[in-house]
Amino acid sequence: MESVRKNYIYSLIYQLLSMGLPLLTTPYLSRILGPEKIGVYSFTYSIATYFILFAMLGVNNYGNRSCAVVRDNRKKLSETFSEIYVLQCIFACLSISVYVLYIIILSEANTVVAWIQLMVVISALFDVNWLYFGLERFKIVVNRNIAVKLVTVILIFLFVKSPNDIWKYTIIMASSSLFSQIVIWAFLNKHVSFTRPKISKVLLHVKPNLMLFIPVIAVSLYKTMDKIMIGTLSGMTQTGLFDNTEKMINMPLGIITALGTVMLPRMANLVAKNNLEKTKIYLTNSMLFVMFLSIGMTFGIAGIAETFVPLFLGEGFVDCIQLLVYIAPTIIFYSWANVIRTQHLIPNKKDRSYILSVLSGAVINLAVNFLLIPKYGALGAVIGTVAAEATVCIMQTVVVRKEIEIYKFFMNSLPFLVFGFIMYQVIEIIGKLSLGEMLVVFLQILSGTLVYVFLSILFLRFVHKNLFYGVYSSLFRKQM
Repeated sequence: MESVRKNYIYSLIYQLLSMGLPLLTTPYLSRILGPEKIGVYSFTYSIATYFILFAMLGVNNYGNRSCAVVRDNRKKLSETFSEIYVLQCIFACLSISVYVLYIIILSEANTVVAWIQLMVVISALFDVNWLYFGLERFKIVVNRNIAVKLVTVILIFLFVKSPNDIWKYTIIMASSSLFSQIVIWAFLNKHVSFTRPKISKVLLHVKPNLMLFIPVIAVSLYKTMDKIMIGTLSGMTQTGLFDNTEKMINMPLGIITALGTVMLPRMANLVAKNNLEKTKIYLTNSMLFVMFLSIGMTFGIAGIAETFVPLFLGEGFVDCIQLLVYIAPTIIFYSWANVIRTQHLIPNKKDRSYILSVLSGAVINLAVNFLLIPKYGALGAVIGTVAAEATVCIMQTVVVRKEIEIYKFFMNSLPFLVFGFIMYQVIEIIGKLSLGEMLVVFLQILSGTLVYVFLSILFLRFVHKNLFYGVYSSLFRKQM
């Protein structure tokens, strides 16, 4: 079993590649395709994503957790994998069929792009990443991702040359998604042997899988439905603005998601072994680490938005400055809630509490979207997203308040808010310097990072020395 440190690095690379690829190509595509064509791709991809969600149900979390619990027994692991995957195949085939009917019957605009997105939906049939995550075999997934993503970037720069190349861009993205899922099967026999499961055993996984599907579909209402609603209620240009804003915010979110992906199977395995003391240590130090990162990234992104957006996206996307500043707080809300759900709620099978929180967020998001998108476009969706993430965060905190040390977590996080505000002021001052845009952005990032990290290290080293060494010990020591 790999160490948490190694797995976090692998998971971080995986998340940064998954979310960083769009960010890496964004400056080029923003200038080549423009807001409207980017909106077309984002709109059609968002619709395809919903069919993927119904194909996968809650298997990403359920399969991950289930495999983590039995990973020390190959026979039991093989049986569990086979039963869950057969269920996935059934729903994936149904989802693919319904998507084809959707294109034929309902899709009136951008039909060519919608047909190409079929490859994305088909990729759900081959997605078994949940098995590797449950086994904590992140290296395999990361190595595959690196190769596929690098080829994808090269193809984009080679073949996407004008707004009319939107279909080429879609082919490149959709085919890379499909291929990346198929290639992982080459390593499957090293870990499991497929067995023909009894239908009765397959059906046993339906209810718990559906239980974890409810939060997946609820989260999608403020992660995916936003773009569909903007495209329908406000137009493709506003969708393009929101899509690029989301790409920029997804990079820091990926850093947080990486830790949750690593810790979920580890915590599920520890809970199964009733090792509650170690789960408490992991939870406390993970929260400290995550809040240090998320607060710094929130204030940093808000601080550099005014100079970074025009430089990165071009003048056609200056409206993204305001969007980026408004959406930045979601990093803190998402990070806090991510630790609670991946390291406490899901490993301890407190699925009902998890479901209630995300359903509340979804309801808030839909209500705000319907009220604000028609008038404010992408800004309305951003406000809805912030409201939804805040709701989920608060709800999950309330649910676990008697089970984990919420007050301690909150008090440990407060100094980082102060350091983040100081960093923001430094960034703002540098932003007013009469230097080249690129140099100003570089100085803002460098100085802001140094100020925030320096203040945080001083605080942890001299005020909370036990926390400083505790984070390192429980998260990053090689033997863990």
